[in-house]
Amino acid sequence: MIISTLSTVILDSNLGWTGLVQSSLSCLTIVTGLFFVFAGTIGVLRFPDFYTRLHAAGMTDTLGAELILVGLILQSGFTQTSLKLMMIGFFLLLTSPTATHAIAHSAYTANLKPKLGKHNFSKIRGGRP
Repeated sequence: MIISTLSTVILDSNLGWTGLVQSSLSCLTIVTGLFFVFAGTIGVLRFPDFYTRLHAAGMTDTLGAELILVGLILQSGFTQTSLKLMMIGFFLLLTSPTATHAIAHSAYTANLKPKLGKHNFSKIRGGRP
């Protein structure tokens, strides 16, 4: 989809530089958003406990979804559709961190303890305790 959009803009001579810049920025923000969503997915799979997984999912998915929405706003132009996408982005920006906090707070009140390990800083400090 992204490559076909860029190729359409490049081959269409009526759009000019503004269309090329608009599509390029749109594709760049969508791909960056997908990167953050993918990184959050890897974090959920690799982190050891509930709280670190929740942090990975909450932070990266919010940023990734916002970047994808910004890319869609750029791709659609500034129309009524972009206004709807801005409203979705605003509600997502409010609700996603709130939901993440509510889930973490209910896990904490249910006595779900985070995994805390002993850290060995001797390697970092050059062997000195």
